[in-house]
Amino acid sequence: MKGKAYKFGDNIDTDLIIPARYLNTSDPDELAKHCMEDADPNWIKKVKKGDFIVAGENFGCGSSREHAPISIKAAGVSAIIAKSFARIFYRNAINIGLPILESSQAAEEIKESDEIEVDLAQGIIKDLTSGKSYKAQPFPEFMQKIIEAGGLIKYLKQIGRIKHART
Repeated sequence: MKGKAYKFGDNIDTDLIIPARYLNTSDPDELAKHCMEDADPNWIKKVKKGDFIVAGENFGCGSSREHAPISIKAAGVSAIIAKSFARIFYRNAINIGLPILESSQAAEEIKESDEIEVDLAQGIIKDLTSGKSYKAQPFPEFMQKIIEAGGLIKYLKQIGRIKHART
């Protein structure tokens, strides 16, 4: 994965990710139109498919709604790199197939608009702009398979554990 970094600070909660006033839908494309608008009103106009969010501590704190990671993924973000994630957001991100990586050093040192490349299997984050590399804990193989499938429900369908489910 390769793309541009968009920086956000600490404690970016689910209301900043997708404001509650837009929760009358669960349509990913509609949610994406409003992703991060209370944190940066112009962000959705700048972000391109494959780009990254780089953030501080406790990214995704707040409510347990899945709308937050869904809106990020639908906006085209390939992964989120942060110092730390709220636990429920972490699990929701994996469940919908949105890769997230914890790396304090990368989150601190990567700058806005830096070009970065991520190898999920190895947990390697390369800042192509600065030439620095960072290590994050790679996901266990079973979690990599969930992400590659596009989320938990799609993975369970793929391996034949469930036959009929909406995705």
